[in-house]
Amino acid sequence: MEKFLIVGLGNIGAEYAQTRHNIGFDILDVFVAKHNSFFTSDRLVDKAEVNIKGKKLICIKPTTYMNLSGRAVKYWMDKEKIDAQHIFILVDELAVPIDKIKIKSTGSDGGHNGLKSIQELLGSTQYPRLRFGIGNDFPRGKQVDYVLGKWFPNQLILVKLKIDRSVLAIEEFVLTGIEKTMGTVNNLEF
Repeated sequence: MEKFLIVGLGNIGAEYAQTRHNIGFDILDVFVAKHNSFFTSDRLVDKAEVNIKGKKLICIKPTTYMNLSGRAVKYWMDKEKIDAQHIFILVDELAVPIDKIKIKSTGSDGGHNGLKSIQELLGSTQYPRLRFGIGNDFPRGKQVDYVLGKWFPNQLILVKLKIDRSVLAIEEFVLTGIEKTMGTVNNLEF
């Protein structure tokens, strides 16, 4: 059975729930619920398993905090013997507008501490990721407050639409591959 590692990035703890930085957790929660699975606590992660058309998806939310996400990703890639091309990282992205989702097969960490940790532990930037645009609507010097802040009320409908589309993108990635998924998602505006 072909295996995939789907990784939602975020921080554990109630103070981080429903913040922009935790969108990876939020997408994965919706995805796992849609497929009638549930998370249990495991080594370095909360983990759920989903099967789609003969493919096994190991869905993880690292419990290491964002800056050490690579530890959890590397551990589960090794444990489950999953190649880097079969991982899909769900992450918030300041450099992508709020009305967009960008999927890439490779790329830099873009200053994102979770991606930086993954890149360091994998020794590579060659892994697929979904970059959920959070925009950059914050005053100078307030980036951390913005990223760790809750969505503005007028953004909530848009965020829900993008979460639902991100859930479909996970399924597309697993069933049709990264290139087709990029082709259907990257030009969408919400």
